[in-house]
Amino acid sequence: MANVSDPAGQLRVARSALEPGRQFPHLAEFHRWFAATATRRAMAVHRVPLNDLTDWHEDPATGNIGHHTGGFFTVEALDVHLPDGPVPRWSQPIINQPEVGILGILVREIDGVLHCLMQAKHEPGNHNGLQLSPTVQATRSNYTRVHQGRPVPYLRHFRDTDPRGVLADTRQSEQGAWFYRKRNRNMIVETTEDIQAEDGFCWLTLGQLHALLSVPDLVNMDARTVLACLPFSGSALAAVLAPRTADPFRAALVRSYDPAQPCRHGLDEVLSWITELRTATELRAERRPLRAVRDWRRVEGRISHDTGLFFDVVGVRVHAEGREVARWDQPMIEPVGTGVVAFLARVFDGVLHVLVHNRTEPGYTDVTELAPTVQCVPDNYEHLPAQARPPLLDEVLTAPPERMRFDAVLSEEGGRFHGARNRYLVVETDIEVDLPDYRWLTLRQLGELLRHSFYLNVQARSLVICLHSLAAGAGGTGGERS
Repeated sequence: MANVSDPAGQLRVARSALEPGRQFPHLAEFHRWFAATATRRAMAVHRVPLNDLTDWHEDPATGNIGHHTGGFFTVEALDVHLPDGPVPRWSQPIINQPEVGILGILVREIDGVLHCLMQAKHEPGNHNGLQLSPTVQATRSNYTRVHQGRPVPYLRHFRDTDPRGVLADTRQSEQGAWFYRKRNRNMIVETTEDIQAEDGFCWLTLGQLHALLSVPDLVNMDARTVLACLPFSGSALAAVLAPRTADPFRAALVRSYDPAQPCRHGLDEVLSWITELRTATELRAERRPLRAVRDWRRVEGRISHDTGLFFDVVGVRVHAEGREVARWDQPMIEPVGTGVVAFLARVFDGVLHVLVHNRTEPGYTDVTELAPTVQCVPDNYEHLPAQARPPLLDEVLTAPPERMRFDAVLSEEGGRFHGARNRYLVVETDIEVDLPDYRWLTLRQLGELLRHSFYLNVQARSLVICLHSLAAGAGGTGGERS
């Protein structure tokens, strides 16, 4: 196995990003397989009042909602004090899930081309039911079988791993606005075994996954965050991906992977900037009893904000086929409205840079993480101070269609969030930005940061893999490559 960070490994990544798959030489064949799998693996999800959830209870002292085993997660309250923020203080419900789960993709060479073993999986919060997920997507409670269900397929490759086969292995955060210090182990492991795809699993190349990213609500959030952790930079990779096209944007994007190309800010400078903001930002986020949450009310078996905005805490009852457990109940967070998640991208000295925002969220482990240029639900700002509106939101929303290089609505984590969707955008721009919490970074620099924990938030990681798809020529506005 050639390490994917060395030139030989970069060539393997590039080939997988450009080659058709061996299981499905054409994506139409994949879609037929996916549709057939959906008919065999049905899931029914029904709303249930929070106080009627089976196996979940409300603590009489705190009002916190927890599972009778003590596993999985609890719904609590968080009291947030951010003195320098546009909203200096607020209270909210939040999911506390202290256990670290595994998000893992198993890869192997088939006819000399790297393929990823992906799973067609239902989650109760998925907007459209079945989505494409990693090989393993399991909380600790799942894979230790607290629910007394069936074992998680392929788990041994991620718990008893040959270090020589580990291509990526980092702990990464998830949504800091809805989770309290949630993190998962993101892994990509290569095997030389002749692994067969079980029912509901398939082998896809990186190029096929890149093409499928432009299909709304197909590649799930967990798959996107793991794929973003695969080293996807270097001079050899840039040379292979060098486009045979007149499009200067894509040419600049490919050069963005090359360490020999110039960048606006050195990585040491960027790391110092992140550390300085983490040190200077005064954030107090303290867990509180759910019963004491302010400005939220229980209405018709759910918990909602007084304005009707932001999100609700709801209950669902699930009947599923092809899962480790066939029936269960659970609480979920249901956001109000579709969000906008966008990178502004600009060429400097022939190299594409994207504008990152050093963003504070109350559930982060280390105060701030690098986020997209814009990350918000625009409707929420109707009841917030004017200064709370993201400063570059209008630049994103009013961009002409030819400047929207990637544009697709993608779902967020469907195991805890019900119907959570964001419109993911990469928008070409030529504006000047002089804001203290923003910096222009190359794709190579983002890749370096992704080798470590808690630098890029989950929304930024999703956009990184969308940028990879553009570099490989997979399109980004609804088209698919066969």
